[in-house]
Amino acid sequence: MNQATLHQLKVFEAAARHGSFTRAAEELFLTQPTISMQIKQLTKSVGIPLFEQVGKRLYLTDAGRELFATCQEIFKILAAFEMKVADLKGLKQGQLRLAVITTAKYFIPRLLGAFCQLYPGIEIALQVTNHEGILERMTNNQDDLYIMSQIPENLDINYQEFLENPLIVLAPINHPLAGEKNIPISRLANEPFIMREPGSGTRRAVQKLFEENNVEVKVKLELGSNEAIKQAIAGGLGISVLSRHTLMPYAEDLTVLDVEHFPIKRNWYMVYPNGKQLSIVARAYFEYLLEAAKQFASETVLYGNG
Repeated sequence: MNQATLHQLKVFEAAARHGSFTRAAEELFLTQPTISMQIKQLTKSVGIPLFEQVGKRLYLTDAGRELFATCQEIFKILAAFEMKVADLKGLKQGQLRLAVITTAKYFIPRLLGAFCQLYPGIEIALQVTNHEGILERMTNNQDDLYIMSQIPENLDINYQEFLENPLIVLAPINHPLAGEKNIPISRLANEPFIMREPGSGTRRAVQKLFEENNVEVKVKLELGSNEAIKQAIAGGLGISVLSRHTLMPYAEDLTVLDVEHFPIKRNWYMVYPNGKQLSIVARAYFEYLLEAAKQFASETVLYGNG
């Protein structure tokens, strides 16, 4: 084990956690052959196999399970050390690990830019993923703060609301309902609908509203990207419900339909696990975002009803 490197342990931990070299490669922004090579070298250092493959699935050996537990302890201790060093350095240096839900990419980078100008010595590691991805990262304590629009129900967390996130009905600019006022929600049952992927927080909120009003829509497409949905709407494939933030900075091919019960009122939250000690950098960003969001909401023109 004297020849094992910290990089190899990080690669192994990701592969063990995901049970997949491919997903580990995606998380670490490496190629799959690189992951395989690092695992092979680590296995050679340990002296016995760490994984066994049954069919197409990877399983940890007894040695692999022991090493995985050891890696988690090592990284926990290193994270605590990094936090203490950051505290000693103040805000001159340090790292902020931030994971955000997909839709937050429309405004969080702008707020991060201003923060980095205030504290140029701070490095930002930003992960953009869907609701399920955020929950996985939070469970594994991979980040300092999480930005999401739906509070996890089964996790012990701290959270703070900081910005509104209204959901609106989007249609092509030439849609027959464009310009009509207070359209009954039942009219949406006649429209081809484009939905976010299962597991999306936006999709859950939309389905809940439809169920409450006994509306059953015809789902024509399921797409995992807000940008893909906007392009599909503009192409006349159907209508959808998205966050008003997805219209930033503009969306000239789309229009917002004035449908009853819309916009669906939601909020953005900063979230972190209960018991987690925020570093001085994370605390600084937490306080900064609370104030910056107020300014952002007052200065930014958001499209749509409401």
